[in-house]
Amino acid sequence: MDDFIVDKKLLSILVCPVSKAPLEYDKAKQELVCRASGLAYPISEGIPVMLESEARKLTADEKLHDSGK
Repeated sequence: MDDFIVDKKLLSILVCPVSKAPLEYDKAKQELVCRASGLAYPISEGIPVMLESEARKLTADEKLHDSGK
């Protein structure tokens, strides 16, 4: 799997489709994380999948800690 290359400009305009809050990039898990909604959106073949139905729910611990930037 290719790593998603974070374009800081793109990341600054992407928001969670549920909460409209900013996203954090978790390089280790290849996800875009929204702490406000408690969801992590997968990155598949270098493309963020910004669908609530495809998102993973964060654990309580993940909601509190920074992602592996």
